[in-house]
Amino acid sequence: MIKRTIDISESAYLHLKNQQFCIDKQGALVAQIPIEDLGVVILQNPAIVMTQALMVACQKNNVAVVFCDERHIPYSVLLPLSEGNTLHSKILQQQINITLPTKKRLWQRIVQHKINAQAQTLKNINQSAVLLERLATQVKPGDPDNLEAQAAQAYWKLLFGQNFKRDSDLAGINSVLNYGYSIMRAMVARAIVSGGLHPTIGLNHHNQYNGLCLADDLMEPFRPWVDFEVYQMAENTADLQVHKDTKVVLLNLLSKNVLWERQEMPLMVASHYLVASLKRAFEDKTIALSYPKQLKLS
Repeated sequence: MIKRTIDISESAYLHLKNQQFCIDKQGALVAQIPIEDLGVVILQNPAIVMTQALMVACQKNNVAVVFCDERHIPYSVLLPLSEGNTLHSKILQQQINITLPTKKRLWQRIVQHKINAQAQTLKNINQSAVLLERLATQVKPGDPDNLEAQAAQAYWKLLFGQNFKRDSDLAGINSVLNYGYSIMRAMVARAIVSGGLHPTIGLNHHNQYNGLCLADDLMEPFRPWVDFEVYQMAENTADLQVHKDTKVVLLNLLSKNVLWERQEMPLMVASHYLVASLKRAFEDKTIALSYPKQLKLS
């Protein structure tokens, strides 16, 4: 069953009752959702109060709780680490012992998937993707030539115009991109923990202050999926900002059907298959890391 994603942007009191995620506003109960139905909860208001019992229940049910900053941009993610998988210790040890050549091989595949996804996004808006398709075939293990950055340099100009600058600190399109990426990050982090892996131990990302290095690695090929949705919204809105309507579009990405080995399923479900593919690739160098594919636009 596809798990629900909810975004709470007003002051509220959140508490647990009969295994229900309860939302009170101004002293009145306005919504209650079974904990087992939830996948991601996004908290956007500094006046939100959440009980400890509810937080523990969310963790026991592998719900990713996302906290936003004063700009309403997701800032951190709370995830469980002890009950995500019954073989957590064994799998974690395998993750720690991954060799450098294996990390480089897997990062090569991730970069290839990302550049190919960028190429597909450009095709979707009738832009030439020849350069990016060529770069994707030239990526080496570990991407020593930094073809990921070379592809991005061409990609952003073709997608949003010559004057566009990708800067996470800027407002407008950049802030909407940030929100979409954070949703993808939370989804992938949730799948990682559910699969018994630790999100801090990355393949390429390794910032000691980043608790989601592996999530940041795995989510890279999903960024162009967000880019396409933001592009479409920007085409119809002069001053695009993060608000209720833009958030709904990006949150719906998690429930959109994708293709995983000829089978259609919601992206959030496919993210678990992605992590399973990663675990197999850890153990067998002949296995290539697989990613879900977007369905063809109608």
